[in-house]
Amino acid sequence: MRYVRFSTNGKSEYGVLNDHTVQKYEGKPFKYLEPTNEFYPLEKIKLLAPCEPSKIIAMGLNYHSHAKEMDLPLPNSPLTFLKPSTSVIGPGESIVYPDSSSRVDYEGEVAVVIKKAGWRISKEDAMDYVLGYSCFNDVTARDLQRADLQWTRAKGFDTFAAIGPWIETDLDPSDIGIETYLNGKLKQKGNTGDLIYTIPEIINFISNVMTLLPGDIIATGTPSGIGPMYPGDVVEVKIDSVGTLKNKVINNGCQ
Repeated sequence: MRYVRFSTNGKSEYGVLNDHTVQKYEGKPFKYLEPTNEFYPLEKIKLLAPCEPSKIIAMGLNYHSHAKEMDLPLPNSPLTFLKPSTSVIGPGESIVYPDSSSRVDYEGEVAVVIKKAGWRISKEDAMDYVLGYSCFNDVTARDLQRADLQWTRAKGFDTFAAIGPWIETDLDPSDIGIETYLNGKLKQKGNTGDLIYTIPEIINFISNVMTLLPGDIIATGTPSGIGPMYPGDVVEVKIDSVGTLKNKVINNGCQ
């Protein structure tokens, strides 16, 4: 099943995508959504970020290939950081290049979407808390990350968390292929089989620190191939059996 969040007549709605048609659903997101008799052609609606997370918990250095690329030792435990909810944008929206940075990087990732509240979730029960998966771009001001030593500013700018185009519920979390393209050229290619810490292990670790809420996003880390992007560039994150998240980079203040 593919859950979408979309705008029609200026109102945010939830629905389910079948082929090129979205069926509107009503209710509380991810708790008791019920189908309606309203249908919309996909090309007639505006897709939004597929959920409204209270927080985005992201993983640093969680692919073997990325650790090798960065010439860093494998972490002894998951490395986590937070991106604010205000950094979220959806498919087709613009990534704004901040004036305070001279290097902004793409980082294509698999996003895990949480479907129900949980605290101290065991690894064995972790997948019961997962609604599905989406494409994610963990946009990073790399120069600021190095300057600050901690990552809040570098990862937290508005528009630095691109999510979409929808949530796919039917995937094997241990075998999700991901690619990132910059201006049509392949830059990253990975698979969750290369994760240092698996998705159940990540959920267990994070939920022993903080309560996970419906709609929260866990960004599972990026494979090798990270690099800079500049105003005018178009970045695409593609996930097998999900789809493509496409965003353009613009100068601050430009539309």
